[in-house]
Amino acid sequence: MRIGIVVDSACDLPPDWLQAHDVKLLPVTVRIGDSTFVDLRDARETLAFVDAHVAERGHTAETAAFGAEQIEALFLEQLVIDYDYVFCITVTRNRSQIHENATQASFGILGEYKPVRMQAGHTTPFALRIVDTQQVFAGQGILPVEAVRLRDAGATAPEIRSRLEFLAERSYAYMVPRDLGYLRARIKHRGDRSVSLLSALIGGALDIKPILHCHRGETGPVGKVRGFAPAAEKLFAFTAGRVRAGLLTPTVCLSYGGELDEMRQLPGYDALVAACAEHNVERFETVMSMTGMVNVGAGSLTVGFAAPPQPFS
Repeated sequence: MRIGIVVDSACDLPPDWLQAHDVKLLPVTVRIGDSTFVDLRDARETLAFVDAHVAERGHTAETAAFGAEQIEALFLEQLVIDYDYVFCITVTRNRSQIHENATQASFGILGEYKPVRMQAGHTTPFALRIVDTQQVFAGQGILPVEAVRLRDAGATAPEIRSRLEFLAERSYAYMVPRDLGYLRARIKHRGDRSVSLLSALIGGALDIKPILHCHRGETGPVGKVRGFAPAAEKLFAFTAGRVRAGLLTPTVCLSYGGELDEMRQLPGYDALVAACAEHNVERFETVMSMTGMVNVGAGSLTVGFAAPPQPFS
């Protein structure tokens, strides 16, 4: 069986890895004023757009998910021919319309694929599964990586589906925002209460950075540290501890809202790298998606992994 994997461009995985493993992309469009950017996971283009538009006006950005008709067209024109079963793995439905749009598109796809496949010489059925990662940023990368591993190891579609559903309930993302003034403005623009406006304002005044957390689609603060570098160091140390304790997949994903060399100079990064190497855990590092940066600000750091529950400390 030919198994395909689709993600949206909010998924923080390296573009070279996506291409090498034939993972298809549902792009997200970002509009800031009169400027529009289609996020195709190109790090250079993303950083250039950030430099030009995000710092001053990014908090007013509007994002548009790939629509149901666009998703349906992508499947009927290509994916139902290239594959027999496709996993469409999306950002948490609590934060985006992508999951809903993909679900809506699936009805049309399953109702119209047969003549398309028959014309291409395929007489077997086609199936797809829409999977909610219940995650954001680097946390969203855990499921696609595992799906590729299982597919390449010869797992069946039901085995992959069961594993992804298991991991979605046990994946974690953590983030340290760089600029709380930007985050406060973005929260106010969106009407988002995951982090209170008052806490963000006080944090900015005292240079206290919250460490934010996403699990099962719910987001909120789990700690505060004075200064961005010490907060990053604390997050790296916590992640290294989880690596040593044993993850549910041999995967740690990291994303950063800027040049990756800046992230690699942060305190605690080298210790995390060493812990991953010691325990045969693969690291995936990438520039944060444009969707992520307009929502949390440039220069923010995120980490994702799947593990048994443990309080942040």
